[in-house]
Amino acid sequence: MNASATTAQPRGCTNLKLRQLSRAVTRHYDAYVAKTGLKNTQYSLLSHVVLLGPIQPVELARRMKLEASTLTRNLQPLVAQGWVEVGPGVDARSRSISATADGRAKRAEAQRAWKQAQLALNERLGEARVVRLHELLDACLAELATAEGTRDD
Repeated sequence: MNASATTAQPRGCTNLKLRQLSRAVTRHYDAYVAKTGLKNTQYSLLSHVVLLGPIQPVELARRMKLEASTLTRNLQPLVAQGWVEVGPGVDARSRSISATADGRAKRAEAQRAWKQAQLALNERLGEARVVRLHELLDACLAELATAEGTRDD
C-alpha cells in the first residue's frame, strides 16, 4: 500500500462543516446566555465595549472585525436598554462608545452565564478535544490571515 492510499482525504465541504459546528456551538451558548436577556452577539459586543471603552466606533468595528453598518445595527438594542452610550468623541466629527454602570452589571451577569456554557461544553466535548480544537482553529486563522495579507487583489 502506498502512502497516498493511507493518507486521509478531506470529505465534504469545509465551509458547510464549519457553519454546522458554529450553529451548534451558538445554540449551546445561547441556551445559557439568553437567560440574561442578551444574545451571544450582544454579549460579545457589550464585553468589548466594557473592556475597550470608551472607544470610537471605527476602532471597535476594527477590533471586532465587523463592518461599520453591522456595528451600528448591533449597538442599537444595547443603547435602547441603557447598557451602552454613544456620545461625543475627541472632536466634533467623532463619536465615543462606552458602557454604562447598568451595562457593566449586565456584562458581569452574562459573563457568569457564558462561563457556565463554556464549562458545560468542555464537559460535553472533553477538555482535551476543546484544547486541540482551539489550537487547530488558531493555526488555521493565522494561516488564512497570512494568505490574505499576501494577496494582490
